[in-house]
Amino acid sequence: MLKQLLFKKEYLLVAASLILVLLCYQLAFKKTIEAWQLNKSLKTQLIQSTDVSYQPEYQERKNNNLEKIIKLYKVDTVDFRSNIISVISAIAAKENVKLIEVPTQELSYHTAHLIVQKLKLEGDYFSLIKALNLLQQTKGIGAVRATSFKETAPRSNNDMAKKLVVEVYLEIAAN
Repeated sequence: MLKQLLFKKEYLLVAASLILVLLCYQLAFKKTIEAWQLNKSLKTQLIQSTDVSYQPEYQERKNNNLEKIIKLYKVDTVDFRSNIISVISAIAAKENVKLIEVPTQELSYHTAHLIVQKLKLEGDYFSLIKALNLLQQTKGIGAVRATSFKETAPRSNNDMAKKLVVEVYLEIAAN
């Protein structure tokens, strides 16, 4: 019987190739197929989790945070000339700085969403820096957009000292 099997090499070849395929499947292909299926399922989970439409709470939190940020810089333009200037002059008085000029509002500074207001403060350098710091920290008066320091000539013969003037541009969100 053994001699008959040895003569039928086709059967041995088929049996050996079946054993080889089973061995390869167990050692390599099985793990590769499992890893591929896991990758596919994780990719579908990732696509579903990054879709914002499945997370309405995220949109609400984002909108609430944006509203808070906008409220910091939003001011009623009618009340700006009275209420906000009084706050700024109180800050200037606290730091021994003079609010010397609040020019009329220039239309060239206005856009559809923003209003830029120009102020001039006079004093020594360190007091002006402290006043600018307080202006930046004060909520509800707008954001300091730009500043420029200038030294002025004496105003009269009695006043021989030169003065330091800072121009402050405040940016306010329009309603």
